[in-house]
Amino acid sequence: MKLLLDLGNTRLKWGVHGDGRWLAQGALEYDHLERLAPEILGAGRPHVAVGANVAGARRAAEVEMALPAGLEVRWNLARERQCGVVNRYLRANQLGADRWAALIGARHLHRGAALVVMAGTATTVDLLDADGGFDGGLILPGLALMRRSLARDTSDLPFADGRHVPRPRRTEDAIVSGCLEAQVGAIERMFARCAPAQDPICLLSGGAAGVIAPALEVPCRQIGNLVLEGLARIAEDRANITL
Repeated sequence: MKLLLDLGNTRLKWGVHGDGRWLAQGALEYDHLERLAPEILGAGRPHVAVGANVAGARRAAEVEMALPAGLEVRWNLARERQCGVVNRYLRANQLGADRWAALIGARHLHRGAALVVMAGTATTVDLLDADGGFDGGLILPGLALMRRSLARDTSDLPFADGRHVPRPRRTEDAIVSGCLEAQVGAIERMFARCAPAQDPICLLSGGAAGVIAPALEVPCRQIGNLVLEGLARIAEDRANITL
């Protein structure tokens, strides 16, 4: 069995994978890492742990300390080529480990072109062609972060408890609709850059995916956690792992 760890900006996502399927998945706030080992061991005892970390060295050390005894984590980093994906970033190692793992996950879930979207604290929107080439992407504030920035930096616009409507006629709806339309607009504009002949699809993951997906007017498939999907593929061949 393999343990996969996705250390995000606000919380840890984990999964135990074996025999070609997910045996367990979960998420924890960093303040509750004492729960991590018991939850993992509830699915069995993994023998390999592979992670993607964008939360920093201190968080990684805290997570390592909270794991079942004897389990060493190999932290995967972006590189020029891995698991069928080619990294065309100008500096391959500057691509976030989470985005890289998500691209690998997308490649193994869909063999055509894909727009790989992770909608979390930040929203990332990445182009993947049918040959597995990563052609670049966007980073923008996530849906909740957009709303919080309006509440924090303006005097008359609160953190809105509104709803998305086509023609907002109250401030709360205008804020919620504006933030969602900004996310959807960025995704749809990038999707238009996918080659139509390559059977493109938007693969959407992250905490805000369920809010964004119904508003999209492009072919879309929601995935529970694209980062974990990619890490599961990486862990199948430990020689692929960049330390």
